[in-house]
Amino acid sequence: MQIIIAKNSGLCYGVKRALNIARETRQKKSGNVFTLGDLIHNPQVISDLKEQGILSINNLDRLNGATVIIRSHGISPDIYKLLAKKNIKIVDATCPIVKKIQRLVEVLSKEKEEIIIVGNKEHPEIKGLIGFSQKRGIIVENEAQVKPLPHKKKRAVLAQSTQDFYLFEKIVSALIEKTEELKVYNTICHSTKTRQKSTSELASCVDTLFIVGGKNSSNTNKLYQISKRILPNTHFIESANQITQEMLKTAKKIGLSGGASTPPEAIQEAVVRIKTSFKHQSQREKIVQCQR
Repeated sequence: MQIIIAKNSGLCYGVKRALNIARETRQKKSGNVFTLGDLIHNPQVISDLKEQGILSINNLDRLNGATVIIRSHGISPDIYKLLAKKNIKIVDATCPIVKKIQRLVEVLSKEKEEIIIVGNKEHPEIKGLIGFSQKRGIIVENEAQVKPLPHKKKRAVLAQSTQDFYLFEKIVSALIEKTEELKVYNTICHSTKTRQKSTSELASCVDTLFIVGGKNSSNTNKLYQISKRILPNTHFIESANQITQEMLKTAKKIGLSGGASTPPEAIQEAVVRIKTSFKHQSQREKIVQCQR
């Protein structure tokens, strides 16, 4: 039995930065410290933050004297204004890459062109970007949603930072047929592209693959979809205790990959779980990095 861990698995720069900001804020502030929505999409991390006295909230009522941390996904300009109006102390942990996309959307909105944003309409990053678009943004989640769009002389298209590049390409191709002049901005972050590439490579060289991360994490879901296209025997788990003997029944070469919000210890716990499941077998175990 061989266990192979995908390159670049685990927390990305933006998530590490947000966690550091949150923990430093908790140490410096004596009053209540909240995050506006979950800081990152990982249940174990959110539970750890709660134990440290950093609570996730969605209601901005009765927050006098509190400090509110803006999560890594960012918020819309209207929410910034509302927080300022309530005189709430703000600590902004928005990912710098998301900030860059927000500025791009803001600039494009002033050009009075239609802006297509490829992403999940329920994702907080997308909700924030729509706010920066001054009502010119249209969310497209899949290729089928392009078909009913009218023909336009000019359009701009960009993506949620954690979008599947394969899906983005397909939507861009569909938009070309409906637009005379299409400005394409590939705003998928480098970290996401790297993880998607290493996961697809890993899916091609193992017989069983586990994607570890929060079920509400967009980038982790994309990794699962990418791997599933290549390797049907792909499993999406939030924690190591979800790995069963049935999943490992025919496994000889096992891969592990984690999203940008998956802490490294979650992947190591999965390794231990798999090794423990094979402890009565005589196969030699080896943990390596995927080589292509």
